[in-house]
Amino acid sequence: MTATMRPAPSACPACAAAPAAEALAARDLPDARIALSLPTIHCAACISKIESALDAHPQVRSARVNLTLKRASIDAAPGVTADEMRALVERLGYEAHELDAGTLNATATDKAGRDLLMRLAVAGFAAMNVMLLSISVWSGADAATRDLFHWISAAITLPAIAFSGMPFFRNAWAALRQGRLNMDVPITLAIVLAVITSLWETSLSGEHAYFDAAIALTFFLLAGRYLDHRTRAIARSAAEELTALEVPRATRLHDGEEEVVSVSELAAGDLILVRPGGRMPVDGEIVGGTSEIDRSLLTGETRPVFAGEGQAVSAGEVNLTGPLTIRATAVGAETSLHRMADLVAIAESGRSRYTSLADRAAKLYAPGVHILAGLSFVGWYFYTWDLRTALNIAAAVLIITCPCALGLAVPAVTTAASGRLFRRGMLIKHETALERLAQVDTVVFDKTGTLT
Repeated sequence: MTATMRPAPSACPACAAAPAAEALAARDLPDARIALSLPTIHCAACISKIESALDAHPQVRSARVNLTLKRASIDAAPGVTADEMRALVERLGYEAHELDAGTLNATATDKAGRDLLMRLAVAGFAAMNVMLLSISVWSGADAATRDLFHWISAAITLPAIAFSGMPFFRNAWAALRQGRLNMDVPITLAIVLAVITSLWETSLSGEHAYFDAAIALTFFLLAGRYLDHRTRAIARSAAEELTALEVPRATRLHDGEEEVVSVSELAAGDLILVRPGGRMPVDGEIVGGTSEIDRSLLTGETRPVFAGEGQAVSAGEVNLTGPLTIRATAVGAETSLHRMADLVAIAESGRSRYTSLADRAAKLYAPGVHILAGLSFVGWYFYTWDLRTALNIAAAVLIITCPCALGLAVPAVTTAASGRLFRRGMLIKHETALERLAQVDTVVFDKTGTLT
């Protein structure tokens, strides 16, 4: 005889219903929106690697990396944390931090900029000294003097390149370790080949050495990278402009007394006093006082509007004439100002068809350069049967190829344009808006001057 075992009924109907309730609650939770700072990315290959890894995560809806701002914007399922995404990116060999308001303003004085400047100074000092030694060699010095100056140049160049070229070497090694190519791989190969060829020539008492070219190449590449770093730091995005309008502190009314607190301590339902000239720290409803407020940030209308009891106000609006008491309805990330900044940040980091084209071209460029350099080496070796000549030409091919601007130009232009337009009162909400503007053939104004 076979007995069929059935699970005992739950003694508590609420316990039996709990899993279904939890599942329903999970469905109602909003998606997680995570922003990461990625200070060590520098080319289109980095973008592709990080986006591919994030998109492969089963709980990530979408991921976009902005090279100009060095940020990643991630939409994920409820419950996904910033620490999970940060750990995933760090496993790829990149530095990652959760993005906050402090990180947004750190680009102008960050450690990476100072580090690049120091390496640039060392490379410049070494290049000037090696160039001075090279003048005597170029002027026809005898063999003994030439060999001596070549060895002195080597003694200056090797430690200078080892220190100054470290950003290129480190990035190239990290890329190769991950089984991919980026723009620093051909740069590193060019510098290393130039140094090896020069040491070989010097050890054989050869006539030509290229220590001056190797250190000068390092100097100019560092100069370009530093200028690019400063350009990105100066070209503040519209999202940063909006974030700068958020008020850091507010006056809260508690039992009839005023207390100045951080905006992060406010909660919905708090009473907040906004004096004339102050900016609204939260979204809320006026419960006391009358005034005029400037809403040009949200509506584009520059004329002040009357505000009285029962009227809704939004974070970022300016109180002009009288004190107002506001009951908070949305604080922090839930305010309209913060949501607007998020929309702009997503638009700036979004992928338009032109950005995608630039990224794809930059990704194909690096392997193409290596193939071309390899073919040059093989062709010249079989043509001249001279290994030194073939190495020199292969190094020259690698030296003249540095297409990083391709991966930087489109996001840099988008960021600079959105910031400039925002300062002129125009808000870009979609990444393709500027591209589609070229297709506009009719512009309609209403009586207030609003564009349609």
